[in-house]
Amino acid sequence: MQIKKISFIETRSTDAYIFRKFPIPRVGAVLLSTILRNNGYEVKAFIEDVAPLDWDYLENSDLVCISTITSTVNKAYETAKRVKRLGIPIVMGGAHPTFVPEEALGQCDYVVRGEGEQTLLELIHYIEKGSPDISTIKGLSYKGKDGSCIHNSVRPNLEDLDELPTPDFALVHKWRSSFIHPVSTTRGCAYNCSFCLVSPMFGRHYRYRSVSKVMEELRDITSKSRSPIFIVDDNFAANRKRAKELIRAMIAEGITPKWSAMVRTNIAKDKELLELLSQTGDFTASIGFESINPQALKFYEKRQDLEDNIHCIKALKEHGVKIHGMFVFGADTDTVDTIKKTTDFARDMQLDSIQFMVLTPLPGTTLFNEMNKAGRLLHTDWTKYDIHHVVFNPTHIKPEELHTETLKAMKNFYSWGYIFGKLISFKLFYAAFGVYNRNSLNRALREARDYLYGLFYEQKKS
Repeated sequence: MQIKKISFIETRSTDAYIFRKFPIPRVGAVLLSTILRNNGYEVKAFIEDVAPLDWDYLENSDLVCISTITSTVNKAYETAKRVKRLGIPIVMGGAHPTFVPEEALGQCDYVVRGEGEQTLLELIHYIEKGSPDISTIKGLSYKGKDGSCIHNSVRPNLEDLDELPTPDFALVHKWRSSFIHPVSTTRGCAYNCSFCLVSPMFGRHYRYRSVSKVMEELRDITSKSRSPIFIVDDNFAANRKRAKELIRAMIAEGITPKWSAMVRTNIAKDKELLELLSQTGDFTASIGFESINPQALKFYEKRQDLEDNIHCIKALKEHGVKIHGMFVFGADTDTVDTIKKTTDFARDMQLDSIQFMVLTPLPGTTLFNEMNKAGRLLHTDWTKYDIHHVVFNPTHIKPEELHTETLKAMKNFYSWGYIFGKLISFKLFYAAFGVYNRNSLNRALREARDYLYGLFYEQKKS
C-alpha cells in the first residue's frame, strides 16, 4: 500500500473543561507530523481545540493518526468509526491508548504506545512495504490473524532529544500566531505522584534538549509573533543549572515574551534563578501545590509539605513573579473543610490565578490501579475523567459534595472582588480571566446537576 497523504488528529477537549478557551496543543501531534513531513509525506495536523476537522482532507487521506488522552478518547473513537467506514488505516496513540491498548484496538488498526517518533515511522514502512516484520516494531500493539491483541515489547525512551526536529506549527490546520505556543524542552519526571501520568508515560529519568536547540525554536517563534509561550515540561527547573543557562541566553538575546512554565516549589531555594526569572519580563510560574493538607500531600506522594508551599509563594512574590497555583481535592484525608480552607489560603497568599481540580484516577496511574482494585470507581465513562467531575468514592466527602464544592471554591476565588481588584490595578488580563472563569463555572455548576442526578438518583432507581 502506498501512503502519500496523512492526517494527524489531536482530539478536542470536553465541553466541561474550564480553560477550553485557552487551548495549549500537546506537542506530540505536531512533532510527529513534522517528522512525517520531513520523511516525504504530505501531512496536515488537526488540533480540534484550535479548529474543526477538515473532512474533505481526512476522507482523502491514506492514513489517519489520532492522539488522545482519557477524557477525549470517546470523541477519538467516534472519529475513528467514521474513518474506518472509508477503509482508511487508523493509528492511535497518546496516554490513554498507551495504557489501555486493547480497548483502543476495538476502534483502530494499530496502537503506538509511549513515545512514538520511531515506532510510527517503522509502522508506516511496514504498511507500505511489508517490512520490517511487524513483530519487531517495539512499542506497537495490533490484532493478530485470530483477532487476539498482540503487544510488542516496550520501546526504550529516546535519550537524545536533539535528534528530534523543531515542531512546525505551520502544519496545524488554521493555526494562528496569536495562539499560546507550546514548547517542550525536557521529558520525564524524577517524582512519581500517585495521580500523575508523566512518569508512567515518559519515565523517571529526565532527558533534555540542548539550550542551543531550544533557543533556535524560541527565536523562530518570537520572530513570527508575540504569542504567549508555555513550556510544557512537567518540571522546567528540574536541572536548575540548565534552566539558568537557558534564561541567561533568552535575556542576552532580548527574547523575553509573555511566558509560563511548570515548576516545583523547590525553585524557591535558588535565589539566582528567581532573580533571572524576574528579568525575563512577563513570567508566570505554574505550580502544583496540590494541597494545604499535609496528610493529602503524603497521600499524593508529592514529596513537599505545606511550609514548602508557603515559602515558595513568598519567595516568588518577593521577586515579582506571578503564580498560577494548582490544587487537587479528593485525597482520602480531605474533607469539605479542606476545600474551603484552600480557597482562603489562595486568597490570603494572593495567588494571581488558580486551578482547583477534582482528583481523577487516570488509567496508567497508581491511583487508578488502587481504586479500580478496591471497587471505588463510580464508572468508566471516560469523558468525565476530565478533572472537573467526580468519578470515584472519596473517603470523607460525599462524591456529589466533592464535585460541586470544588467548582464553587473556584468560583469563590474568581469573585467579583477579585475581578474589580484586578481592574483597579490595571491587570486587565486577570480581570477578563476572572469573568471568563465565573461564566464557565456557572455553566459547569448547571451541568453538574444533570450529571450527579444521573449518577446517583437514576442508578439507585435501576
